[in-house]
Amino acid sequence: MARFIFITGGVVSSLGKGLMAASLAALLQARGYRVRIRKFDPYLNVDPGTMSPYQHGEVYVTDDGAETDLDLGHYERFTGVPGRQSDNVTSGRIYQTIIQKERRGDYLGATVQVIPHVTDAIKEFARTDVDGLDFVLCEIGGTVGDIESLPFMEAIRQLRNDLGRANAVFVHLTLVPYIAAAGELKTKPTQHSVRDLTSLGIQPDVLVCRCDRELPDGERAKIALFCNVAKEAVIPALDAPSIYGVPLQYHAEGLDEAVLAAFGIEAGEEPDLSRWTEIIDRLENPEGEVTIGVVGKYVGLLDAYKSLHEALIHGGMANRVKVNIRWIDAELFEQDEAEVAAKLEPMHAILVPGGFGERGSEGKIAAVRFARERRVPYFGICLGMQMACIEGARNTAGIAKASTTEFGPTDEPIVGLISEWMSEEGLQKREEGGDLGGTMRLGAYDAKLSGNSHAAAIYGTTEISERHRHRYEVNVHYREPLERGGLVFSGMSPDGELPEIVERPDHPWFVGVQFHPELKSKPFDPHPLFASFIAAALGQSRLV
Repeated sequence: MARFIFITGGVVSSLGKGLMAASLAALLQARGYRVRIRKFDPYLNVDPGTMSPYQHGEVYVTDDGAETDLDLGHYERFTGVPGRQSDNVTSGRIYQTIIQKERRGDYLGATVQVIPHVTDAIKEFARTDVDGLDFVLCEIGGTVGDIESLPFMEAIRQLRNDLGRANAVFVHLTLVPYIAAAGELKTKPTQHSVRDLTSLGIQPDVLVCRCDRELPDGERAKIALFCNVAKEAVIPALDAPSIYGVPLQYHAEGLDEAVLAAFGIEAGEEPDLSRWTEIIDRLENPEGEVTIGVVGKYVGLLDAYKSLHEALIHGGMANRVKVNIRWIDAELFEQDEAEVAAKLEPMHAILVPGGFGERGSEGKIAAVRFARERRVPYFGICLGMQMACIEGARNTAGIAKASTTEFGPTDEPIVGLISEWMSEEGLQKREEGGDLGGTMRLGAYDAKLSGNSHAAAIYGTTEISERHRHRYEVNVHYREPLERGGLVFSGMSPDGELPEIVERPDHPWFVGVQFHPELKSKPFDPHPLFASFIAAALGQSRLV
């Protein structure tokens, strides 16, 4: 039977529960255990798919087409275990399911209440799809004391009783702030957070204390005394130079041993952490350096491009080079054309990421043109591929009015709303003006690559599967004029209807993809497209 680790947070948000959960799972995995991580989000959106990136960061998409919290990206990157629809649930999804059941009459006239109906639904979610696992880590979003998280707290309290105390452990992440005027770390916020937690019937077994300096032995003992935990179960969590150093740091402080001890399990031999020491070696001892210009519209909040940022770093690891990322607001190029050369000339490569809406689109097209004309390595992802096709249509295929229907009516719809496509569930259809949530082409889809293409050489195969999240597609009817202009369609959906990859054979490195390769990149397994892109940037740096 799978054992459960419930992870909560206190004092303030953004302490790094997701990173801690991912690191703990990686440490347990390094000890030979089979793990899976889940995220409970208390907000009322059914999923983050309709939320602005400025509200919630990026939307992480799984192979089975779930739009999920960005923490699932951490989970995958640290464990290599692919996320699933069953690994992320929100209050909105829980309530939606319950109300649908109530409308059907499934409750047989009963009064539907938070307890037991909502808590039972949460518990059912937690225990679904866990066969063959040793540990299931469940992260509760938000902070202890939030009104919206109360049903989740009650559900995990009940779950511990249902599972038995030997099969469930509570880990609480909290803050120990340093007060400069007093010249000391303060434990009181942690004490209050644990008091709030115990008032809900949850006594933490392990405390993880975020602090910006060493936690003295005296403060550690004080926290243990007032919070009713063993001193060995008070784990300091200091800032790390890289997130990939966090598993090693937590292991050095004894987190994995403390959690196993809470289950009554002997830690045994040291875990195999060679994967993580190799990653840190590549990060700390680069043999070169490149600068990548990312031209996007959400650069004001870098969590909007979290997976992209990490995939670029992974590409650097693959080449043993340091990757400096310059985030450039695409709207700058629309306000002043001179900014295009000023901002992009120092770059060794240019990337235009995915996004939605017209804002900044002409700036992205200007970035594509600069990369094409100056022969700077270019990588277009999702909207970045579509902008590359529009730029090519306007400037190399002679279609001056080329545009996309996403931005309004156009006589030359190089990109248009995808109205239907085939999936494992059969034919999918979408209409203009329909619901926005969960209605895109989502999840993993196969593609076939031309055997003599640059893309096939990068992948080392002509058949791939990648994750998608988009509502608009490059119009295949424009393939002939675009290819005459030098933009080759080198990857297509198996039925030959949907363009998946375009490239310019006459360019040092120019690739656009309709999917999101960053979602499958890992530090110990960098995505081949990012590894090749950074290698091209390294070559460009040697030409400058």
